[in-house]
Amino acid sequence: MHNIDEHTGGEIVLSTAMIFAAGWGTRLKPWTDDHPKALLPVNGRPLLQRNIEYLKGFGVVNIIINVHHFAGQIIDFIKANEQFGCNVQISHETEEPLETGGGLKKAAWFLRDANPFLVMNADILTDLDIPAMLAFHQQRQPLVTLAVSDRRSSRSFLFTRRQQLCGWRNNSTGQERISVPGEDCMPKAFSGIHIVDPAIFPLIKEEGKFSLVDLYLRLSAQYPVLGYDHSGDCLIDVGKPEAVEEAEKYFP
Repeated sequence: MHNIDEHTGGEIVLSTAMIFAAGWGTRLKPWTDDHPKALLPVNGRPLLQRNIEYLKGFGVVNIIINVHHFAGQIIDFIKANEQFGCNVQISHETEEPLETGGGLKKAAWFLRDANPFLVMNADILTDLDIPAMLAFHQQRQPLVTLAVSDRRSSRSFLFTRRQQLCGWRNNSTGQERISVPGEDCMPKAFSGIHIVDPAIFPLIKEEGKFSLVDLYLRLSAQYPVLGYDHSGDCLIDVGKPEAVEEAEKYFP
């Protein structure tokens, strides 16, 4: 794994990532009655393969994948494809899925020495420019950079004019959680991609199963958790069967 390279003027090299693939994928039934959602094919290539190849294209070659639902199918798929030429490790959540926060914490052994690392959901397809997001992260040096955009979503993160995370909103019910009171909070839809500094791990006090949304809201009251707006990029949440047809238009 790479740390800051003194010969590149302090430029951060991003070579490590985590892909969340442990969920039940209930929105993708009946496919997920017999398969993990990460292996759902789009134009014949499973989501997981597409995202490993997407990351590899930017030099991200150390990848850990959390698994639970039909974990064996994912493990066999990675082995059959010889890890796609990467260093792919598995974080097996054997008893139950630990959600995003618990999953990240369990994988800390692989991620804590990376500087920094990327996290993404297995069911997201995007052409987001990772080097541009990394440049933003390096310039601002937050604890976490969240990829966000101006698009319709059932839930939104809320940000100040300085791009600091200040809350969360359920757009269907109007429920809000404000972590930085007294600020004008603007909604942005989260894209399921984050760049995280490993300094986060000593700050995680939560145990067991918990969401990164809860963790980020708690930390944003004291630490910089910033939004990186990539509106205009292609991004498809392939979480429902009807989204596959749309994804196949943009990802041949």
